[in-house]
Amino acid sequence: MDMGKFNVSFVSKFPVAAAVSIIMVAASILLFFTKGLNYGVDFRGGAEIQVAFGESLRLEEVRDALNKNKFDSSSVQRIGEESDNEFLIKVAASESNLNEVTDQITGMLQKDYSNAEILKTDIVGPKAGEQLRISGFQAMAWALLMIMIYIALRFDYKYSPGAIMALAHDIIIIIGIFVLLEKEFSLQIVGALLAVIGYSVNDTVVVFDRVREHESKYVARSLPDQINGALNETLTRTILTSLTTLIVAAVMYFMGGGIIQDFFFAICIGVIVGTYSSMFVASPAILFLDKMSGKKADA
Repeated sequence: MDMGKFNVSFVSKFPVAAAVSIIMVAASILLFFTKGLNYGVDFRGGAEIQVAFGESLRLEEVRDALNKNKFDSSSVQRIGEESDNEFLIKVAASESNLNEVTDQITGMLQKDYSNAEILKTDIVGPKAGEQLRISGFQAMAWALLMIMIYIALRFDYKYSPGAIMALAHDIIIIIGIFVLLEKEFSLQIVGALLAVIGYSVNDTVVVFDRVREHESKYVARSLPDQINGALNETLTRTILTSLTTLIVAAVMYFMGGGIIQDFFFAICIGVIVGTYSSMFVASPAILFLDKMSGKKADA
């Protein structure tokens, strides 16, 4: 059988990969329920204040000024180039004192720094933040449901669960890493997760398409051999596509500035985990479901 330049025995590595995936997913779920996500202002309610200073300031100086004035629950990010001296201040507050806290921070900045210019102020109430959070997770659930229906219609019912398992695997692990590193989980991270879902399902569809091609072309061969051949034939494409995407995302992470770093951090993790899951989660699921359906038929 022509399998291109590679002849890797992927199927023999499925048990080890399954154990690794189960451990990572279980650890992520445990972290989520014990530690919880660090929700951003978008999801928990609060204010975002974009400010520009006429003098050169370090990030630590702005943070110290906020802590000194007892705004301990605030976070600060630098925006743009260091020479721009622009910062994004995020502060959590309850609905009753949201406007008051915003006015206090604005007044403090303008008092302590005479050349401080407030460029933009965004306020999100806690109830609106909660609704955004629910809507964000619903968007991911609907995306998974639509993909499951698409895979079932495009290929066969036995392919669909594998694709959903791979996507759920990717999302859970990314969320687990965000919890572990205490990174802020905001609306833009939901956008990153949806982008990862699209990327990962595309990679999975390429593999599935080749598996189906092998099923019709090499009827006499066993399903494990067909899956092995399909994965080897698509390996070059998978490596090149993943590396290209990862390099671009990594460049944006390191060079794009603080405001988009978390977005591209999620993309980088998603590309790595999504490539892995296409080969070692979605494909073994086909094999597992085929064995289960065979046992039912024998019974």
